Amino acid sequence: MVLDISKSINKVDNFEKITGTAKYIDDIKPEGCLYARTLRATIPCGRIVSRHYPDMPEGYAIVDHQDITGQNFVKIIFEDMPVFVEETVNYYGEPILLVVGEDKATIVSLMNQISIQYETYEPVYDYVDSKIHKSYIKGQGEAVFDKAYKVIEHTYETGYQEHVYIEPQGVIALYEPDKVSLLGSIQCPYYVKNALMNVLGCNEEEVRVEQATTGGAFGGKEEFPSLIACQAVVASKKMKRPIKLIYGREEDMAYTTKRHPAKIKIEAAISKDHEIIGLRTHVGLDGGAYIGLSGVVLLRAMIAATGAYTINHLHITGDVYITNTVPTGAFRGFGAPQMIFAVEMMMHHIAKELNEDPSTLRMKYLAKTGDVTSTSGHFIEPIIMEKMIQRAMEISDFEHKIKKHKHERINKDSHKGVYKGIGMSWFLHGCGFTGSGEQVHIKAVVRLKKDELNRVHILVAATDMGQGVKTTFRKLIAHKLNIPIEQVIFENPDTDKVPDSGPTVASRTMMIVGGLLAKAADQLKHQWNDQKEVMVEERYKQPEHIKWDDETLQGDAYPAYSWGINIVEVEVDPVTFEVTLQGVWSVYDVGKAIDEQVILGQADGGLLQGISYGMLEVMENKDGRVQQKTVTDYIIPTAKDTVFMETELMDNPYALGPYGAKGAGELTLIGGAPAVALAIENAIGKHVTRIPVVPEYIMELMKNG
Repeated sequence: MVLDISKSINKVDNFEKITGTAKYIDDIKPEGCLYARTLRATIPCGRIVSRHYPDMPEGYAIVDHQDITGQNFVKIIFEDMPVFVEETVNYYGEPILLVVGEDKATIVSLMNQISIQYETYEPVYDYVDSKIHKSYIKGQGEAVFDKAYKVIEHTYETGYQEHVYIEPQGVIALYEPDKVSLLGSIQCPYYVKNALMNVLGCNEEEVRVEQATTGGAFGGKEEFPSLIACQAVVASKKMKRPIKLIYGREEDMAYTTKRHPAKIKIEAAISKDHEIIGLRTHVGLDGGAYIGLSGVVLLRAMIAATGAYTINHLHITGDVYITNTVPTGAFRGFGAPQMIFAVEMMMHHIAKELNEDPSTLRMKYLAKTGDVTSTSGHFIEPIIMEKMIQRAMEISDFEHKIKKHKHERINKDSHKGVYKGIGMSWFLHGCGFTGSGEQVHIKAVVRLKKDELNRVHILVAATDMGQGVKTTFRKLIAHKLNIPIEQVIFENPDTDKVPDSGPTVASRTMMIVGGLLAKAADQLKHQWNDQKEVMVEERYKQPEHIKWDDETLQGDAYPAYSWGINIVEVEVDPVTFEVTLQGVWSVYDVGKAIDEQVILGQADGGLLQGISYGMLEVMENKDGRVQQKTVTDYIIPTAKDTVFMETELMDNPYALGPYGAKGAGELTLIGGAPAVALAIENAIGKHVTRIPVVPEYIMELMKNG
């Protein structure tokens, strides 16, 4: 057995993925399977006035809203997104129907014979139609602005971000006379099951959902699979055959959910002696055509309104705006990347306008243990950010480089050589569901079963999407029970076999679900009986010190926080304004790593995703249509675009996490965009207020002086 839980072991699924023997959803071919393809709306806003369907050959069919036996909406939070359009169209590409059959070419031919006539309405693309409004205050709220010596105001904008998971969206619906089974590339089996029960109008015994080996998700397979799962099972019920619905890459990029574009206005009340006495912030998110998870994303963004800092007086408001564009939804970080970008840039811009050193000003407001959080809770756990900042500056030589680059920019002819810059972001991320979400809504349940051969089966709904849960959960239980890891079994979740331990989201998997498994392992250890089956169960119970008010948004928003420092160094070509990475350094506090190599993989991948969000990934709408819908015109970094990343983890165990573990997966993305944006700002000497910072934007900043 491994003595230190953090010491890395081989990932248990390495062999099947390296050799190509892992079965992804498109590798599975049920007997008698039919294929399905989606017919989509060709207008962004309007209504269907008539439909003409051709006669269908035997074995082929059209599946639309009339085939739904339950309710025609995707059960998420709100009841606004239809499974199939009945009459009203709210975005270009909205699914109207499926054509199903045995031969893909015949399906395409039949789709070309379908005629849909529309009456068009004027679409909305601006931030004007708010469907969700939230607000909270801390301290005196905006009243402190009456006392301000001056007010500094900036608006920050972020664009779409596409998940670009390795494997596109896909599901297979399996038909039995008294049951429908759904196999999918998914991350939240019980979300899908609840949606299927709603669309079929049936009880839980009639629906089974199983996760296939999943090639990445990043949040993109949280709520969206519920839509295509509903469509596939309705088709399967109609045809009494298995149905396979798999998206191609272009279809996936054009019509699945994205990260929310945001407009964030921050006003800082400044006293005569240059103190930041309060912030007034408004967060605007583009929710696309339907609300989906946007309300939760908005809340998490608003809670992050002060980033890693403590500001005593706040008035924070936010709105989700509905537009006639593809719906936006869950994406790694869930609102925090947009907000942390805005906060980090704002703190630097305040310092510059006050003619103060940014690091000195930021350090003055850096959160400390015992401070009051943005939502008037308290940072109870130890905060080691000062130590982390010092270490990050040491390994990157930050202080020397920032002075050197500034001197070079001021004294060098800008038409020779390159602009050089370095930027540093400080950030935190709340672990687990917001406020009372875990206790009131999720109510996680986990089980461990020891069989007669003394193998221990992990029974949870948590999914491995490539982040290493199959390894870390097995390692956790083996370590707790002091048994070989080969004796611990963890298979892809199947809702007929595992309880609802909640979705694999919100940096909760190891801290919450793993924490419950650790308790279950302690219980199993006491009940162990060789060659006899033993089943143990644990249910989530909110720590007594966590208090939260859903109405006022006051209290402890999260049970724990993870923390991070990112430093990015860049060169900017003075002619083309292309940006090249020169160095990347990071220090993180994720409590205690259950496996160091797994966390480092998450850290480097997450940071590169965040840096790319900040400088590369352009996705735009034109007349309601996504313009960048292939990996040729939507640019993500390759191995040639990155550099060696120096990453360190600092142990700071969380008392209620398994072996001290906290959240890690989301944290590592959210600091990348502000770090690279600040590096570019340092290089060119101009205020950056939007991402991605592409060459065209840099040219615009340089020309405008």
